[in-house]
Amino acid sequence: MRRIIVGLVVAGLCLAADDLAKLRDRQDRGALEKNASALQSAAEKSAGDAKGWYEAAQAYSYLAEVAYELHDKAASERAAEAGVKDAEKAIAINGKVADYYRVLGTLCGQVIPANPIMGAFAYGKRAKDALDTALQMDPRSSKAHVAHGVGFYYLPTNFGGGPENAIKDYKQAIALDPKNAEAYLWLGVAFAKSHQNAQAREALTKSLQLDPDRLWTKEQLNKVPAQ
Repeated sequence: MRRIIVGLVVAGLCLAADDLAKLRDRQDRGALEKNASALQSAAEKSAGDAKGWYEAAQAYSYLAEVAYELHDKAASERAAEAGVKDAEKAIAINGKVADYYRVLGTLCGQVIPANPIMGAFAYGKRAKDALDTALQMDPRSSKAHVAHGVGFYYLPTNFGGGPENAIKDYKQAIALDPKNAEAYLWLGVAFAKSHQNAQAREALTKSLQLDPDRLWTKEQLNKVPAQ
């Protein structure tokens, strides 16, 4: 058993990826902070283990997501930047795993809404390059298409972003995995941004059917006017 697992068991914080996603769904920021920190500490003790750095990066991505949902942009930016460093370490050790690039691109993209102008300049191209690489390596990854779309969604239009391009990615993600609740969530968010309220409510409702515990999805649905 890898030392990272041993360390987390001792700390009482050994959570699987699905469990971390559940913390994200409940917007449990405190638990995500503890787990991200524990995973990073464990990765430092097994510094040559790419998967350990990847797991820490994924936890920081969830933390950045929740901090942003809770309107704490500064904390979201800090978490995303911490995760970027961990994802880069995973890729430096093993650059042949598409999901490592997906997480790196996601984290770079998460800096942008927290700090739109400087974030776009510093991280926009890095996000796009990483996500393009993830899709080149695994074009059938529904998760990678969602992440690519989120990158487009938050990237300013003068950088080639915007909801219209994002919607194409979300639809492709759903075609690859019709049970991807995240794809329906972001499809709904993008439709709402484009003032396509009926389509937004339909997509968000479908997302909640697939993942009924996601608080942010409920919040987004409540924002969309009923037709």
